[in-house]
Amino acid sequence: MLRRFIPTKRHLLWGLVLLLGLPLLYVVSVIAVGSLTNYRPPENQAVSPDKQSERLLSSDRDTFNVLLWNIGYCGLGEHSDFFYDGGKDVRPNPNNYDRYWTGVYNYIAKYRDSQDFVLLQEVDRASRRSYNHDQYEGLGIMFDGWEAIHTLNYKNVWNPMPLTKMPLGKIQSGLASFSRFASSTITRYSFPGNFSWPKSVFMLDRCFLVQELLLPSGERLYIINSHNSSYDNGDLKAQQMDYLKAFLLKAYEEGNYIVVGADWNQCPPNFPYYTFMGEKNQNYSQTNIEEDFMPEGWQWVYDKTEPTNRKLYQVLSENQYEDTYKTLIDFYLVSPNIEVLGVKTKDLKFASSDHQPVHLRFTLKD
Repeated sequence: MLRRFIPTKRHLLWGLVLLLGLPLLYVVSVIAVGSLTNYRPPENQAVSPDKQSERLLSSDRDTFNVLLWNIGYCGLGEHSDFFYDGGKDVRPNPNNYDRYWTGVYNYIAKYRDSQDFVLLQEVDRASRRSYNHDQYEGLGIMFDGWEAIHTLNYKNVWNPMPLTKMPLGKIQSGLASFSRFASSTITRYSFPGNFSWPKSVFMLDRCFLVQELLLPSGERLYIINSHNSSYDNGDLKAQQMDYLKAFLLKAYEEGNYIVVGADWNQCPPNFPYYTFMGEKNQNYSQTNIEEDFMPEGWQWVYDKTEPTNRKLYQVLSENQYEDTYKTLIDFYLVSPNIEVLGVKTKDLKFASSDHQPVHLRFTLKD
């Protein structure tokens, strides 16, 4: 004969302990494992390309083309919002991911033959949010004979955010640079500063990637790919910008040519951040790089007619596009010995990413 179970106060107490304790144990365990396995790259690190180019810069080469694009790990296209921006999504559904990946791949393939350098940010290699698809390897297929480099700036064994939903999980992501020409030196430079612990364990380890290409004159052309901080109060951005500035001025003083393509997560100096804002989004704001941040002669190069980024508090639809907050945070910085021949942002209506591609054409001054 089965006896009826009657819970006692002791049973209820243990049930309450388990109910409260298991989530706490999960959080503590994730922080402990994350801290023990935390990605800690050195301040500067030599990088070997995964693919080699046998082509060197020659004296008869007079113009160059660059494509800059934060592809948003092919997870933040028109049908997506994102929890960090006030939306709900953690990752896209598989159909949307395939749609975004196809859009990114086809666009880059379309313009590959007319480019000399392709600078990408948020390129995943093994991440739950992009279904463990090696995007760098997939894109590399079209760059046969080009130099190909990937460097990590985001590596988590398990990212627990957001705590109230199925989280981001495993992340391996970073910068990808493709060059028609061979570099003499490639270096990853870690930006200083980070968020306080334990948040720092689960945020990006920001960096910039420098390709040094030897010119026949003995000088070098520096092609720099950078992704600066977001979601901070401005302190991290300031530290990073000061560090980058010191690096750039030293390289220029040594007689080199410099092109920086970046997702700055800031607007250019004096650019009205609200230019592309919908009337319903006047509560948003974006910081600007200071007007006198770089010495005279340095140029901030951007297309003022098109936005390069949208905020992900909602998905896009035909009647939402104009009201979505959009701004301009992807652009170039070039040294005084560079002559800019043109810059153009391609308006893709953010179909495949929350950023838009920006094309630069330049030449070297005598």
